[in-house]
Amino acid sequence: MKALRQLGFLKLSLRPADPAPEEDHRVLALFRNRAELKKAYGDLQEETFRLKDLIKQQEGATQRVQDMLNTLEARLGAPETAYPTLVFYQLRRLWQTGRELITAFVADLSRQQEDRERRAHLAQHNREQFARRQAAQGELHAAQTLRAEAGAQLAALEGERAALTRFWHYFRRRALERRIGAAQLAVASADAAVVQAQARVDAIAAESAAEFPGMSLQSRRSINLAAIACAEVLCQRLTELKTPLLELARQAIGRREPGAEYGNPKECVLLMGEIARAHRLLADRGGLANEIRDRGERLKSVARYRGPKDTAPQVDCLSPSEGDVLAMPAQGAKAARLPNVLAEDTWDLFRVLLR
Repeated sequence: MKALRQLGFLKLSLRPADPAPEEDHRVLALFRNRAELKKAYGDLQEETFRLKDLIKQQEGATQRVQDMLNTLEARLGAPETAYPTLVFYQLRRLWQTGRELITAFVADLSRQQEDRERRAHLAQHNREQFARRQAAQGELHAAQTLRAEAGAQLAALEGERAALTRFWHYFRRRALERRIGAAQLAVASADAAVVQAQARVDAIAAESAAEFPGMSLQSRRSINLAAIACAEVLCQRLTELKTPLLELARQAIGRREPGAEYGNPKECVLLMGEIARAHRLLADRGGLANEIRDRGERLKSVARYRGPKDTAPQVDCLSPSEGDVLAMPAQGAKAARLPNVLAEDTWDLFRVLLR
């Protein structure tokens, strides 16, 4: 019994031991990785669905193009539809040629005017910077002059004080020390002024030109008027033809598939000859610049704008001038006036004009 009491200090624990902290962190990391994997898996599924939708859309687009090619092949394979199909696409090409000519004309004018205004902007900045640098250098020179005068005065006072070595010069030395203190303050103030003036000169020298803001509103308006004048010149050149190709090209560009309204094969061949001649007329550069200049001056005198920041004029103010006529139709009907190219968006003009 006594031996058992001596063993009473022993205590047995039947509960399991607490897990180590490393195991807890490992379990948390496992759950975190599981959550991240689920999120990544969900993102991959969404991306897969999106790519499948894109594939379906692309397959649909490819099928539509294939159907169009099959239809075109069938039209070109039949004699009664082949010639009208050729006329249809040549008319579309005629319209695109006019648009490309105006686009290239506007791009060239924009590049030249932008370079001109960029150089003027840089020159103006250089002039202003030169004027401010001259003023700052003048202030620096004046501050340096004042600093030299203050330094010379301080040196003179210190030299005068150094010469007063006798004991009876005590009161004179005290008076000079007060003057020397004031001179030292003046020198310190002059030094600060020199430092500030030099900082202004350095800051002006380190300045770079402000970013070019782009072409001015007046320049963009002038280029747009020149583009409208170019469109009118191209329309006017087609007046030499007997066929209203401009109207036929407008109708063709508004459709996706050719029709059968261009006549029999012989009439289609004649029409294609007219289209080839129209291409030559549009590509002719002779007198183009003078014609555009003359029409541009007329447009400047009549152009009105809806708002102060608009770059395209109102369509109702650009009425054709006297003598602007289109070619007579083949049937000999009464001649029509030159169309309002801006109102009718001839040659897709609104896509070309600068904003």
